[in-house]
Amino acid sequence: MATPTRNLALELVRVTEAAALAAGRFMGRGDKAAADHAAVEAMRLMLTSVDMDGVVVIGEGEKDEAPMLYRGERVGTGAPPAVDLAVDPIDGTRPLATGNLNAISTVALAPRGTMFDPGPIVYMDKIAVGPAARGKVDLSAPVEANLRAIARAKGDRVEDLTVIILDRPRHEGLIAEVRRLKARIRLIPDGDVAAALMTAWPESGIDVLLGIGGSPEGVLAACALRAMGGEIQGRLVPRNEEERRRGLELGHDFDRVLTTEDLVASDDVCFAATGITDGELLRGVKYSGGGATTDSLVVRGLSGTVRRIQAVHGLEKLNRLSAFPY
Repeated sequence: MATPTRNLALELVRVTEAAALAAGRFMGRGDKAAADHAAVEAMRLMLTSVDMDGVVVIGEGEKDEAPMLYRGERVGTGAPPAVDLAVDPIDGTRPLATGNLNAISTVALAPRGTMFDPGPIVYMDKIAVGPAARGKVDLSAPVEANLRAIARAKGDRVEDLTVIILDRPRHEGLIAEVRRLKARIRLIPDGDVAAALMTAWPESGIDVLLGIGGSPEGVLAACALRAMGGEIQGRLVPRNEEERRRGLELGHDFDRVLTTEDLVASDDVCFAATGITDGELLRGVKYSGGGATTDSLVVRGLSGTVRRIQAVHGLEKLNRLSAFPY
């Protein structure tokens, strides 16, 4: 019998809890930059305590003009294992700033060299589904073909499906097509990591994610969905000719459909997410007196274990232990 390996996912949840506790104070205050700064600093501080030799492959700072956990930054104690990290201290800065739903804090890791790096390419066209529809969808196929395939796989009608889409002008045609097919639509302002995860979480009622969102978020979602038995496919989308040129120089093929396995090439993946504001996936941070509660999702790829962790935090004690004020 093999000896169980260390479950780093259980250490990562302390990282996302810290970021969520710090960012949750800014719910509805309209200050995305301040919320980002608090989440990044809390996340960085906690990452230094994890026994790993980590390199940030996916960081959100450059795109969001936020304080960085930058690409190439070394995190952890430097002890083995050597891992790649994808971080998003706040997936959904706009919903957090306006007090809306589905802002979460996320971290994923995988063995060194197994995580896809989109480089300067900010956007990715995506389709994501849960375990029931895994292997049944194709990003290159028409929307109608995919929705009918998902409905067949789940024993439903297309009219029973709920499609989650970022509310953007670029999706007007996509939204019109889904409406023509009479599927239900859930439009969201931001937060497509949480949206992708909802497809693998039956309680959310979401069947498929469609449309163009962030490429870093696509890699983060792939880490979770690979472990949860779901699927995501993506195609990089350059914003302009300069970004296309830079992508081609790095060897990116803008016609290629990237599979879940392309985005993270290992089953030895760990993922953690903590809710900042309430949502279909996770409850947000709740503060009362000198304490706070958090709701987290923790996934380990090797075992396929998905944990839901509800934690009660004594903020007075945390503040005595931490260099970061909660």
